[in-house]
Amino acid sequence: MINLYTWPTPNGRKISILLEELEVQYNVIPIDIQNDEQFSKEFSLISPSNKIPAIVDTDKNESIFETGAIMLYLAKKYNKYLSEKHYWEIMKWFFFQISQVGPFLGQAHQYLHYNIGKSEFAEKKSKDYVKRVYSTLEKRLVNNTYLGIEYSIADIATWPWIARFEIHKVNLSDYPNVLKWYKEIAKRPAVIKGYNAIGDKVDIPMI
Repeated sequence: MINLYTWPTPNGRKISILLEELEVQYNVIPIDIQNDEQFSKEFSLISPSNKIPAIVDTDKNESIFETGAIMLYLAKKYNKYLSEKHYWEIMKWFFFQISQVGPFLGQAHQYLHYNIGKSEFAEKKSKDYVKRVYSTLEKRLVNNTYLGIEYSIADIATWPWIARFEIHKVNLSDYPNVLKWYKEIAKRPAVIKGYNAIGDKVDIPMI
């Protein structure tokens, strides 16, 4: 059994989608970050950085925090979505998500949606970062169905962030290869279920 401490954010959805894809039994424990539950003493013991998501593998009494570490742990434990054949292709794009997609698009959430109008400099920089991320993905997907050649943790990690394209002020039609990739993954039953692992059912954004 995997206990998943999470909230419906792109990072939280990465893990619930992966668990659904792995067909692993898991228990969702909501951590309401809007009410600062991530700073509770109990959760701090599981996630010292006070960030969601985090997991506890009850089979081994092992707790893991940070999404990259969680995804690698699960992929290796269940030997799926991290193939040896395309290992380094997957890893390059997995770490592109960790180092650029998440941080850059996370900033865009703040400056292009939640705090719009507060900093012209930050808004321009965020728009440039958004364009850079989407353009990089677009080029990668010209000749590849998936980021790591085959469906993998690279796609599962990246997709929930692209699912917020409306917040990024992006028209996915401007990136046809990203759009095709996005829609293909959005049809997967595990993605649909994992997207709504916590809270009220929310439709996956589509165009």
